[in-house]
Amino acid sequence: MTQLSGSSDVPDMGRRQFMNLLLVGAGGGAVLGMLYPVVKYFIPPSSEAAGGGVTAKDALGKDVIVSEFLATHNAGDHVLAQGLKGDPTYIIVKEDKSIADFGLNAVCTHLGCVVPWNPNENKFMCPCHGSQYNSEGKVVRGPAPLPLALVHATVEDDKIAFTPWTETDFRTGEDPWWT
Repeated sequence: MTQLSGSSDVPDMGRRQFMNLLLVGAGGGAVLGMLYPVVKYFIPPSSEAAGGGVTAKDALGKDVIVSEFLATHNAGDHVLAQGLKGDPTYIIVKEDKSIADFGLNAVCTHLGCVVPWNPNENKFMCPCHGSQYNSEGKVVRGPAPLPLALVHATVEDDKIAFTPWTETDFRTGEDPWWT
């Protein structure tokens, strides 16, 4: 009877551990390589502005450049952009042709429709159930129960940055309902 420990056909424990480590490493690398795009899909692209906000995007997904924006928009315009969490948010051009320090989330507080700006009436008019909001997003006609949500709109490096509004709502004097 032959001893197996001295046989050249049976690898020693060091080689076996090395081969197991190599196999687990290669398999683990392949699994991680397959999981990376799946995980990346669920993480939204970063468009962070300073202070934890986001840079406003136009309809084509490009950053809103303030100098170009003001050259093509008039005083009193309310223009949709992509804001916080990708929500449609209005950029407001003030009478002095500057950007207002706040933006308005365009989602109706009644049933979630996007509320269009009606320049002829100088207010937002929801097409779903007739809610109306003034130029600052305050309800002037129901059934919407709450004003449009506010965001801070600041100009940084010729771009508009939206940041969350956590202070008292200047329209109602109450704490914001959307935080």
